[in-house]
Order: sequence, then structure tokens, then C-alpha cells
Amino acid sequence: MKKYLNLFDFTQKVNYKTEILSGLTVALALVPEAVAFALIAGLSPLVGLYAAFVMGLVTSIFGGRPGMISGATGAVAVVIVALAKSHGVEYVFATVILAGIIQVLAGVLKLGKLMRLVPLPVVYGFVNGLAVIIFMSQLDQFKDPSGNWLTGGSLYIILGLVLLTMLIIWGLPKLTKVFPASLAAILVVFGIVVFFGIETKTVGDIASIKGGFPPFHIPELPFTFDTLKLIFPYAAIMAGVGLIESLLTLELIDEITETRGRTNKEAAAQGVANIVSGLFSGMGGCAMLGQSLINISNGARARLSGIIASIALLMFIMFGAPIIEKLPMAALTGLMIMVAVGTFEWVSFKIINKYPKSDIFVGMLVALVTVLLHNLALAVLIGVIIAALVFAWDNAKRIRARKRIDEDGAKHYEIYGPLFFGSIKLFNDKFDVLDDPKEIIIDFKESRIVDMSAVEAVNKLTERYHKVNKKVYLSNLSSSSHKLLLKADDIINVNVIEKTTS
Repeated sequence: MKKYLNLFDFTQKVNYKTEILSGLTVALALVPEAVAFALIAGLSPLVGLYAAFVMGLVTSIFGGRPGMISGATGAVAVVIVALAKSHGVEYVFATVILAGIIQVLAGVLKLGKLMRLVPLPVVYGFVNGLAVIIFMSQLDQFKDPSGNWLTGGSLYIILGLVLLTMLIIWGLPKLTKVFPASLAAILVVFGIVVFFGIETKTVGDIASIKGGFPPFHIPELPFTFDTLKLIFPYAAIMAGVGLIESLLTLELIDEITETRGRTNKEAAAQGVANIVSGLFSGMGGCAMLGQSLINISNGARARLSGIIASIALLMFIMFGAPIIEKLPMAALTGLMIMVAVGTFEWVSFKIINKYPKSDIFVGMLVALVTVLLHNLALAVLIGVIIAALVFAWDNAKRIRARKRIDEDGAKHYEIYGPLFFGSIKLFNDKFDVLDDPKEIIIDFKESRIVDMSAVEAVNKLTERYHKVNKKVYLSNLSSSSHKLLLKADDIINVNVIEKTTS
């Protein structure tokens, strides 16, 4: 049964306390991420924070997956960093708007169903690679401003606070689930640091988050065809990266919650969110797996948690910056490390000797590309292509032919397996043109003619038989195979006569 959770669906009970507390936790976790990704893109921290607010609010209200969190992401930052450095922030805003338009079109055209083509090993590789990236990104907190590893007391302090955070997140749910463990851990560590006056790295040490309401701003750049040519490649890549990351995150949340989100609605909502983000001085973004898992693990299932997270983030920016900037990074680091641990598909190790080697290879390759290049779209694309090629190779080897001669002296070739570009060579090897009798019947009851390569193979085979004055019949064609042959007859001479066998 399809289940669609909605804040405004009165048949779905909403735990308001859980939603509100989880939203506050997510808002705190969004701050350093948004700041870091903005700096990676070469932009002001506020550009990332504004993007997190807008993306989170719009997708929480209109998206196809309640409980999923969107914001500024590293995947998007990597795409736009070159444009930001070469042409400035105005071109980035225009690119974000154009990417949003592309995503809206993808949703309207219902391209979300293309996610069905992403096999499970690719999903495992994507998730594991992202988990490693989340973990590795936290290691910077153990370095000083010069990039050297901390030593002595500074290292022991941050390490102790991180471990304390992880311990609370791990242990508190075993005692009670009344209060979100993530928020409790942040508050406890914050209280310890303030009460004992412990010197440690804080959010304010990264950058100031103080600002006002996101200003409405139409990008100031020449609206010419040359500008479109410049920004379109960036926009197309950003749209693709955002959709892939968002829809894969949606599928993972579906699996965890045992409910079903709406991919096309999410794609359109991501597009609208990026358009609004570009118009309100944001760098754009997409779904965030780490923050989404924090939200879901806290028990949030409705749209309210995402709305609260976005509004709380805006309140932090406008009014709470002096307090939020004092949050110890150790608490947020411990939280994100626990997210990385929870994100990683540990079952991957158990299936190494149980799944086909090709699937294991695809999963490991996707994870490796994700970690090394930080390019999620490219990693998934490579995984899908390799998985498709492996599938084609395996099916190409499955075509078989059972041969017999009936009482009239006609030779029957009963074909098993799909006939397509990959299986043509084996298909041709099944026939003995010179030694066969005068009448040949090729039975496709257990086979399908899949593509134009297969049509051409059938055409060439019949030509070989006709050159030695032998007749070829095709029998038991499926409706799709029959239509394909009829269409091809306008282009090439298929050279066959259909015959029905008893």
C-alpha cells in the first residue's frame, strides 16, 4: 500500500514535540555545513546559509519526501567553484536559477522514474562513498589554522568532547527516546564547554553567521546569448548532480521509513527551491543525506521538522548568531561522525562473497569515484553504465537455439534469450546455411527482437539463405518484435515471411 506522509494530512498523526526538537537539531547541524560549502565554492558564508534556509523551507513544504532535508551541499559547491572564481557571484545566482528551471522541467516531464535504472550496487557505492566523505570532512576539525594536526592538550580536549558527543548519541536512545539524542549531545557538550570555560574551536572560528533576511536580488549580468552559453553547462551539471543526490537520498529514506516518496514531485520542488534560492542570494543546493538521516533517526516523519529547521536557521542568522557562534565544533563533529557511521552500508562487507563479482566491483568503483572526485553524479553515471554493460554481456551469452527437423523436412530453430546488439554474434553462429534444408523456420516464441541491430542481423541471415535458394520463415513473433520488423521494412528489406506453427 502506498503511504504518503504529509503535515497537512489529518489521517497521519504528527508527533509535534519530536518534529520541533528534531528540526532544531538539524538547524544546528546545518550551520557549519552551509558555511563550509560556501567557502569551498569561494562565496560568502551567508550565501550558503541563505541557500540552506530557502532550499530547506521550499522542499519541506512542496517536496515529495516528508522528513528529507535539503540545503547547500558540497556536490553543488564543487560544480560552481570555477564559475564563482572566474565570473563572480552574480553568474552563480543566474546559474542556480537556470539549474532550477531544468529541474522543474525534469519533474514536469516525469523523469524521476529514471531512478529505476540505478541498480542496488550503485546505491551502495554512492552511500558508502558519501559516508567516507562525511567522515573525512570532519578530520579538518583536528587541525590548526595552518593545516597541521593538533597535539597535546588541544587535541585531547577536542577528542574528548567528540567522543562524549558520540557516546551520548549512541547511549541515550537505549535509556530514553523522549528527547532527541543528537540535540541532547550538543547541549551537554555546549554546557560543559561554557561552564568550565574550556578553550576549543567554535562555529565562530570558522566564520560569522550574522546577517539579515535573505535579500531579493535579480542577478546583475548581461542577459545575452553569450551569457546563456557560459552558464548553461554549469547549470545542466548542477541540475543533474542535485537531482541524482536528491532522488537517491529519497530512495534511502523510503527504505528506512518503509514509506514511498514521490520522485517527480521532489524533482520539481528541488527546481523551485533553486530558482527561489538564486533570487534570494543563495548558492542553491539539493537534498542532504547526513542531515536527512539525523532527522529520520530522531523520529521525524512529517514536513514540520524541515520547516522548523529552516526557520530556526534563519533565526540563528538574524538574532542568534552570538550564541550559535559559541557552539563547540567538537559537538557537531561528533554528530556528523555518528551520521557517517550510520550512513555506511555495513552489510556491504557481508555480501562480498555472496553477490556476483561484477556487482561488488561496481559498488566499490562508485564509492571510490565518489571519494576521490567528490562528483556524485559522475560516480553514479559510471556505475550505471558499467552495470548496464555487464547486464548486456551476461544476456548476450544466454541466447540459445534448439534445432529439429519436422516430418516435412523443414528445419526449426527455436531461439531462447533476447536478440540484441550483444547477442548477434552468437545468434549467427547457430545457423548452418549451406547444409540446412530448403525450408527454415526460426521460432521466436521464447525470444524477442529487441533493437535495430537485431533486425539487421535477421535481414542479413535471410539474405544468406536466399542466395542459396532457401526460404526462411519467422514464427511466433511477439507483438513488439513484429512492430519493429514492420517499421524496419521501410528502411531495409527484412526478407522474411511470417509463419505460424502449431
